Amino acid sequence: MINARRILAGRYEVGELIGTGGMSTVFRGTDTKLGRPVAIKILKAALANDTAFRERFRQEAQSASRMAHPTIVRIFDAGEDLMQTPEGSEVMLPFIVMEYVEGQNLREIISSGPLGVEESCRIIESVLTALEYSHRAGVVHRDIKPANIMITPSGQIKVMDFGIARAISDSSSTVAQTTAILGTAAYFSPEQAKGETVDTRTDLYSAGIVLYEMLTGAVPFNGDTAVSVAYQHVSEPPLPPSTRNSAVPESLDRVVMRALAKDRTQRFQTATEFREYVKLSSSGSVPDFHAANDLEESIFGTSADQLSESELALKQLAENTSVVRTQNRPPVMWMWTAILSIGVIIVAVTFWLLTITPREIIPDSTRIVPNLSGQTQEQATEALNELELLAQPVTEESDTVEAGKVIRTEPDAETRVSPRDVIRLYVSSGKATASVPDTSRMTLEQATQTLETAGFRVGTINRVDDPVIPTDNLISTDPEIGATATVGTVIRLTISTGSVSIPDVTGQGITAARDLLNNLRLTVELSAKRDCSQETGSPVVAQSLVGQQPQSSRITIFYCSG
Repeated sequence: MINARRILAGRYEVGELIGTGGMSTVFRGTDTKLGRPVAIKILKAALANDTAFRERFRQEAQSASRMAHPTIVRIFDAGEDLMQTPEGSEVMLPFIVMEYVEGQNLREIISSGPLGVEESCRIIESVLTALEYSHRAGVVHRDIKPANIMITPSGQIKVMDFGIARAISDSSSTVAQTTAILGTAAYFSPEQAKGETVDTRTDLYSAGIVLYEMLTGAVPFNGDTAVSVAYQHVSEPPLPPSTRNSAVPESLDRVVMRALAKDRTQRFQTATEFREYVKLSSSGSVPDFHAANDLEESIFGTSADQLSESELALKQLAENTSVVRTQNRPPVMWMWTAILSIGVIIVAVTFWLLTITPREIIPDSTRIVPNLSGQTQEQATEALNELELLAQPVTEESDTVEAGKVIRTEPDAETRVSPRDVIRLYVSSGKATASVPDTSRMTLEQATQTLETAGFRVGTINRVDDPVIPTDNLISTDPEIGATATVGTVIRLTISTGSVSIPDVTGQGITAARDLLNNLRLTVELSAKRDCSQETGSPVVAQSLVGQQPQSSRITIFYCSG
């Protein structure tokens, strides 16, 4: 049980519950530091005591957080925090902070029935685009299933939970333990069911299961236990999708059945290849896999139940001990000749593959994100539109890039993407601004600290006389208090000297002189002089103080009494 509105890691505010699963609970949250919505996935307490899992989870979350692609749900942060379990005890639970995605997961959509052929192909093409990106980054998902595929209201596809399956599988010793956490074995590959090592082709098998389920509304293998389902993945051939849904064309039948091959060398070998064949079949063309088989076997080796002619010849030579020696040279020379010939062929094929790989592996349909830094938003949008890419502007403050110019893109420049992918343009809104804080009546030290905390710098300090404000207290600022200014602006200060400048009032009338001095907050006393020739009520003839004097000084003005 997680308390609503609590803060994780001093930064992430936990909001309402938005989903639960076999291994985690998901809440909507807010990143209080950046002010953006996030999804917070808190893993179940059953995993908290597994030290190996917690360490692997941290490493895998860091690895997955480096992936930035429009078809992948971003991982922003990961950690552990002290939380209360349903039993009332407190335990350190792992959590991850992800990009918040509006919409439904594919599991919820399929629950209403099978999808159309066109929609199924569109969704699986986006999933394979995400896998193509992650596989190039060296990350195998291991848990591709409808619950990990999000669809936004606009139809955009997002794949989530990269790296979590590996953290679980590396810390769980049996299939039963792993499936209890992952929820179902319906999407396991045969190699996962047998406990063998996995590679990128494992994700392609699971993607084939997802495509099968979208087309038919059901997975190809069902059973009462995870073990029985795993057994079917290893030994039972699946029924073609068209036997369950007559609307599925033969071309797509062949693509799905190839993706679900038990022997991984007989499946699609890359996500790119799988996606291209889905596009081909959705257009009505029946794919021909014979040409691809020869290339795949040269890369990954023959399947377990096949041997090449050269291997059969060597085996025959090794096993046949009754061969009659009719040649002049010993038989071992012929064996070495065969071995060397095979070696030359292997080297030649390897060299040929290395020279064609850059051209054949990367399909012509991909696009390279250009470097748009420094361009205006309009220029950058136009450049992306010419490449059939969609621009999504996002404003961001910058101290170095002029307002209205592009700071960077996401994905980064030089990244390969597919047509119609969304590219985020981070456009500068200029330098950060702030209001000059109220520092009135503060001391110089206090005002300096307040201004620097707000991001401003203190410039020249002007000292002036003032009859009221104490010594070294602030009188005014330039720019003035409350004005909006760029962060880092130099603020000029005017402070009080603690003194007052007393004017010469001799020759003025007594009333006018007294009012002037009272306005300067001085204590004024009158004194009559009898040894003068002027009449009573005449102007001031003398004063006790003049010039700069301390505030609230006592001053005597003299007048003639007649």
